Amino acid sequence: MRLRSQMPELKGETEWLNGKVKRMDLIGDRPTIIHFWSVSCQDCNESMPLFGQLKENYADRVNFVSVHMPRSKEDTDVSKVKRAAKKYKITQPIFVDNKMVLTDIFENQYVPSYYLFDQKGVLRHYQAGGSGMKMLEKRILKVLNEK
Repeated sequence: MRLRSQMPELKGETEWLNGKVKRMDLIGDRPTIIHFWSVSCQDCNESMPLFGQLKENYADRVNFVSVHMPRSKEDTDVSKVKRAAKKYKITQPIFVDNKMVLTDIFENQYVPSYYLFDQKGVLRHYQAGGSGMKMLEKRILKVLNEK
């Protein structure tokens, strides 16, 4: 997905955990971060506490949605995703993408990865990898200050 692309519809889910959202729910008054991760990704597991802190700091000003992208057949076990969500205190909606539909729409290849959309649903920042929360936070602040 290229910068300045519109946020796509969130479709093709195997299941939603922690509530379901639609594209239109995420456009309007707040930016949105869509976070791709996988239960078998060590980088994801290590960065989850930092991402959780970022989410906590901006929960009242930014929408957060997670997408579980399986990397193996074992990762498609939804009970594993539920256990990981509980372990890492993931309270935002989780789109379980066992068929890789949304992953393909985003053309996403990496976990963890983060897509920051502005209030109008325009992709403003993308990054992959477990480090770089400071850069993500800088981009969030930039988008928030443009209001």
